[in-house]
Amino acid sequence: MIKLTFCLRRLPHLSREQFQDYWLNIHGPLVASVAETLQIRRYVQLHSLSAELNAGIRAAREAPEEYDGVAELWFDSLEAIVENGRRPEAQAAGVLLLEDERRFIDLPRSPLWFGQERVVVG
Repeated sequence: MIKLTFCLRRLPHLSREQFQDYWLNIHGPLVASVAETLQIRRYVQLHSLSAELNAGIRAAREAPEEYDGVAELWFDSLEAIVENGRRPEAQAAGVLLLEDERRFIDLPRSPLWFGQERVVVG
């Protein structure tokens, strides 16, 4: 399994609540609608809690600004991801998602990467 991890920061004109509401109720169903086309096996949204709640742990670790959320998408293999780039229907689905992401995600400030899970506990 290969996982795409996407650390999201909201556009400046959105509150965290507005961002998370759009992400869950508009973008989430959009991802679900193209999951089969993009060969997404699992999609999870991790919504951050309030900045006030996170302030203590950030200060203790001298951590940078928190994200507004993290998206996790699982794929069977790197080959499946590469194959998506060759299939017109997958390309169109990817463009659809990117166009929607531009409505609520500050893309230049939202890193993403592919990785492989290494379970240590559980």
